[in-house]
Amino acid sequence: MTFTLLARCPTTGHVGIGIATYSITVGLYCTGLRGNTGATMTQAFVNQGNNPLALRLLAQGFAPEHVLAELKANDANHEFRQIAVIDRVGRVAAYTGPKNRGWAGHVTGDGYVAMGNVLAGEPVVDAMAKAYEGAAGISFERRLLAAIEAGRDAGGQAGNDGPLPERSAAVMVYGDYDHAELDLRVDLHDTAVEELRRAFEQYELYRGYYKERARNPRDAIPQYAFAQTLAQTQEAAR
Repeated sequence: MTFTLLARCPTTGHVGIGIATYSITVGLYCTGLRGNTGATMTQAFVNQGNNPLALRLLAQGFAPEHVLAELKANDANHEFRQIAVIDRVGRVAAYTGPKNRGWAGHVTGDGYVAMGNVLAGEPVVDAMAKAYEGAAGISFERRLLAAIEAGRDAGGQAGNDGPLPERSAAVMVYGDYDHAELDLRVDLHDTAVEELRRAFEQYELYRGYYKERARNPRDAIPQYAFAQTLAQTQEAAR
């Protein structure tokens, strides 16, 4: 019961994921991102061993289709999984096992995979793909957010008794370093996608400050002082 947009940015080469689900702590499972290597995600009935195996294979230069075949061959229960793989140059492979529940499927495009299971229907993944492609003029992080917002607005998840809320969501981006460029998560929230957007917009205000503080700690102003200045600037702009 999850909908996801996994992608490689054609401008920066960064890899990222936008994901939302009725399940809780979804960010825990988003371990398949590595700069200069690629991205992968296994969802539905999650197999956490898939992500490290896929990244090792991608790092060795294997194509996504080969990586996907290895993941399936290594997993007797792969028919219950939904898997996406993207390599460092943006080639993609995806699989939706026949034993996924509810409506489940995926769409692939230039450097991205939109996929989901236990969804209201095919329009959910189509909307995510369309939103991602249509947002080419904005930042990679905002494209990922736009995709999962579109999936939510197209019906999102649906159980036997009707629509299901998104209780956890995440957006993550990896680029030139071993650590994340962005790692934002929302857990146990009634409107997790909306809250993720709010958290992202707040973090964007601080991102430059945090980077500069790391580069130049001797001259860095205290965080509370930055927060006060930011609040004054926002108040003046109203």
